[in-house]
Amino acid sequence: MRSGDDTRKTVLRLINASIKNEEVNARVDGRGGVISEADVLTLIRREIKQHEESLLEAKNANREDLVAQQQSEIGVLKEFLPQQLSRQEIADLAKQVIAENNITSAKQHGQAMKALQPKVKDIADGKLVNEVVRELLGS
Repeated sequence: MRSGDDTRKTVLRLINASIKNEEVNARVDGRGGVISEADVLTLIRREIKQHEESLLEAKNANREDLVAQQQSEIGVLKEFLPQQLSRQEIADLAKQVIAENNITSAKQHGQAMKALQPKVKDIADGKLVNEVVRELLGS
Protein backbone atom coordinates (compact mmCIF):
# COMPACT_ATOMS: atom_id res chain seq x y z
CA MET A 1 0.00 0.00 0.00
CA ARG A 2 2.84 2.38 0.72
CA SER A 3 4.49 1.75 -2.63
CA GLY A 4 2.43 4.52 -4.19
CA ASP A 5 0.45 2.20 -6.46
CA ASP A 6 -2.83 4.09 -6.28
CA THR A 7 -4.66 1.73 -8.63
CA ARG A 8 -3.83 -1.28 -6.50
CA LYS A 9 -4.80 0.60 -3.33
CA THR A 10 -8.13 1.64 -4.85
CA VAL A 11 -8.93 -1.90 -5.98
CA LEU A 12 -8.00 -3.41 -2.62
CA ARG A 13 -10.27 -0.93 -0.86
CA LEU A 14 -13.05 -1.78 -3.30
CA ILE A 15 -12.67 -5.52 -2.65
CA ASN A 16 -12.49 -4.95 1.10
CA ALA A 17 -15.71 -2.89 1.04
CA SER A 18 -17.47 -5.54 -1.05
CA ILE A 19 -16.41 -8.26 1.38
CA LYS A 20 -17.65 -6.26 4.36
CA ASN A 21 -20.99 -5.66 2.62
CA GLU A 22 -21.31 -9.36 1.88
CA GLU A 23 -20.53 -10.19 5.53
CA VAL A 24 -23.36 -7.87 6.60
CA ASN A 25 -25.68 -9.60 4.13
CA ALA A 26 -24.52 -12.96 5.49
CA ARG A 27 -25.61 -11.93 8.99
CA VAL A 28 -29.06 -11.10 7.70
CA ASP A 29 -29.61 -14.22 5.59
CA GLY A 30 -28.65 -16.72 8.28
CA ARG A 31 -25.03 -17.53 7.46
CA GLY A 32 -23.89 -16.05 10.74
CA GLY A 33 -21.86 -13.27 9.14
CA VAL A 34 -19.40 -15.76 7.68
CA ILE A 35 -18.64 -15.85 3.97
CA SER A 36 -16.67 -18.52 2.16
CA GLU A 37 -13.76 -18.22 -0.21
CA ALA A 38 -16.16 -19.04 -3.05
CA ASP A 39 -18.26 -16.02 -2.02
CA VAL A 40 -15.16 -13.80 -2.18
CA LEU A 41 -14.27 -15.13 -5.64
CA THR A 42 -17.84 -14.44 -6.76
CA LEU A 43 -17.51 -10.87 -5.50
CA ILE A 44 -14.25 -10.40 -7.40
CA ARG A 45 -15.81 -11.79 -10.60
CA ARG A 46 -18.76 -9.43 -10.16
CA GLU A 47 -16.37 -6.48 -9.85
CA ILE A 48 -14.48 -7.59 -12.96
CA LYS A 49 -17.73 -7.80 -14.89
CA GLN A 50 -18.73 -4.31 -13.74
CA HIS A 51 -15.31 -2.95 -14.70
CA GLU A 52 -15.56 -4.60 -18.14
CA GLU A 53 -18.94 -2.93 -18.69
CA SER A 54 -17.46 0.43 -17.65
CA LEU A 55 -14.52 -0.21 -19.97
CA LEU A 56 -16.87 -0.77 -22.90
CA GLU A 57 -18.77 2.43 -22.10
CA ALA A 58 -15.50 4.38 -21.81
CA LYS A 59 -14.36 3.04 -25.20
CA ASN A 60 -17.66 4.04 -26.78
CA ALA A 61 -17.27 7.55 -25.31
CA ASN A 62 -13.64 7.80 -26.54
CA ARG A 63 -12.39 8.36 -23.00
CA GLU A 64 -8.86 6.95 -23.20
CA ASP A 65 -8.09 8.02 -19.64
CA LEU A 66 -10.97 5.94 -18.27
CA VAL A 67 -10.11 3.05 -20.59
CA ALA A 68 -6.57 2.89 -19.20
CA GLN A 69 -7.81 3.15 -15.61
CA GLN A 70 -10.42 0.39 -16.05
CA GLN A 71 -7.91 -1.90 -17.77
CA SER A 72 -5.38 -1.50 -14.97
CA GLU A 73 -8.05 -2.10 -12.31
CA ILE A 74 -9.25 -5.23 -14.14
CA GLY A 75 -5.64 -6.46 -14.21
CA VAL A 76 -5.33 -6.03 -10.44
CA LEU A 77 -8.67 -7.77 -9.82
CA LYS A 78 -7.67 -10.73 -12.01
CA GLU A 79 -4.60 -11.28 -9.84
CA PHE A 80 -6.94 -12.46 -7.08
CA LEU A 81 -8.64 -15.12 -9.18
CA PRO A 82 -7.34 -18.66 -9.67
CA GLN A 83 -5.29 -19.27 -12.82
CA GLN A 84 -7.70 -19.63 -15.74
CA LEU A 85 -7.56 -22.54 -18.17
CA SER A 86 -6.28 -21.88 -21.67
CA ARG A 87 -8.44 -22.45 -24.73
CA GLN A 88 -6.50 -25.66 -25.49
CA GLU A 89 -7.00 -27.02 -21.95
CA ILE A 90 -10.73 -26.29 -22.19
CA ALA A 91 -10.87 -28.02 -25.59
CA ASP A 92 -9.11 -31.09 -24.16
CA LEU A 93 -11.57 -31.29 -21.25
CA ALA A 94 -14.52 -30.76 -23.59
CA LYS A 95 -13.34 -33.55 -25.92
CA GLN A 96 -13.03 -35.85 -22.92
CA VAL A 97 -16.54 -35.02 -21.70
CA ILE A 98 -18.00 -35.39 -25.19
CA ALA A 99 -16.39 -38.81 -25.54
CA GLU A 100 -17.44 -39.98 -22.05
CA ASN A 101 -21.06 -39.00 -22.61
CA ASN A 102 -21.29 -40.20 -26.24
CA ILE A 103 -22.34 -36.77 -27.44
CA THR A 104 -22.49 -36.68 -31.21
CA SER A 105 -24.66 -33.80 -32.37
CA ALA A 106 -25.05 -30.09 -31.81
CA LYS A 107 -28.49 -30.79 -30.35
CA GLN A 108 -26.73 -32.26 -27.33
CA HIS A 109 -24.85 -29.00 -26.61
CA GLY A 110 -26.73 -28.47 -23.34
CA GLN A 111 -25.88 -31.97 -22.17
CA ALA A 112 -22.18 -31.37 -22.91
CA MET A 113 -22.20 -28.04 -21.06
CA LYS A 114 -23.98 -29.58 -18.08
CA ALA A 115 -21.33 -32.29 -17.81
CA LEU A 116 -18.43 -29.90 -18.39
CA GLN A 117 -19.42 -27.03 -16.09
CA PRO A 118 -18.55 -28.75 -12.79
CA LYS A 119 -15.05 -29.52 -14.11
CA VAL A 120 -14.29 -25.96 -15.20
CA LYS A 121 -16.21 -23.96 -12.61
CA ASP A 122 -14.11 -21.06 -11.29
CA ILE A 123 -11.14 -21.89 -13.54
CA ALA A 124 -12.51 -21.05 -17.00
CA ASP A 125 -14.62 -18.34 -18.56
CA GLY A 126 -18.12 -19.63 -19.28
CA LYS A 127 -18.35 -17.83 -22.62
CA LEU A 128 -15.09 -19.37 -23.80
CA VAL A 129 -16.21 -22.84 -22.66
CA ASN A 130 -19.49 -22.42 -24.55
CA GLU A 131 -17.63 -21.27 -27.67
CA VAL A 132 -15.23 -24.23 -27.57
CA VAL A 133 -18.04 -26.76 -27.10
CA ARG A 134 -20.00 -25.24 -30.01
CA GLU A 135 -16.92 -25.51 -32.25
CA LEU A 136 -16.31 -29.12 -31.27
CA LEU A 137 -19.93 -30.08 -31.90
CA GLY A 138 -19.96 -28.21 -35.19
CA SER A 139 -22.92 -26.00 -34.41
